[in-house]
Amino acid sequence: MGIDSGLPAFRGVNGFWNAYPALGKLGMSFTDIASPRTFMSKPELAWGFYGHRLQLYRHTEPHEGFGLLRMLAQQLKYQAAIFTSNVDGQFQKSGFLADRVVECHGSIHHLQCTAQCGQMVWRADDFNPEVDNHYCELLSALPLCPNCKALARPNILMFGDYHWDPARTDWQYANLQVWLGKLKKPVIIELGAGLAIPSVRNFGEHLGHPLIRINPAESKVDSKNQISIPVGALNGIKRIVEFVETIHQAR
Repeated sequence: MGIDSGLPAFRGVNGFWNAYPALGKLGMSFTDIASPRTFMSKPELAWGFYGHRLQLYRHTEPHEGFGLLRMLAQQLKYQAAIFTSNVDGQFQKSGFLADRVVECHGSIHHLQCTAQCGQMVWRADDFNPEVDNHYCELLSALPLCPNCKALARPNILMFGDYHWDPARTDWQYANLQVWLGKLKKPVIIELGAGLAIPSVRNFGEHLGHPLIRINPAESKVDSKNQISIPVGALNGIKRIVEFVETIHQAR
């Protein structure tokens, strides 16, 4: 979904290193840097990566597909809810209600304490990282827990992460279950949910509702109540909108 807004996709180690050449020189993969262990051993490097991403997402405007989805949702009695593995906050930024979004891998716009002192997850609004992009290192002060002053980290589920605080996401899940309970004939629009990290794909398939799969490379469907559209997210959303408008005109 974010690619059409100009956000990088970390497809393969070479794609990741093209986006972050400093980490390529260090031989660090996405799984290496996106790890709680790196925050303990190399906090300036870890926050160089996540600090750059935080500022990138803050300054990126969601593409028109987000608005088109909202337009479709507004035609429905209970509108829409979002289940996303993206941590960029683009759905909320485009106008979707915060209590209708589930971020199953957390959010870069929220922080948690690395010492697990009991401090609740808090917003990262006051953290404005200054990053040396050449070395992928944080130049400004490291963010600290407001309670115990230990190092803060993003409230994101990383690789090999046994200390992620899921409280915020659990609250989002609870809201989603209430919303789903109101629906009689829900339809799922799956956007770019691939097989490498199948969190979104598995969640949607397990619900068992009719599903529209939009994916330029991994669009195969296995059920009669699933439709495949083998294009990118924005293109696929536009096609759905055009189809809905055609039906309305026919009526």
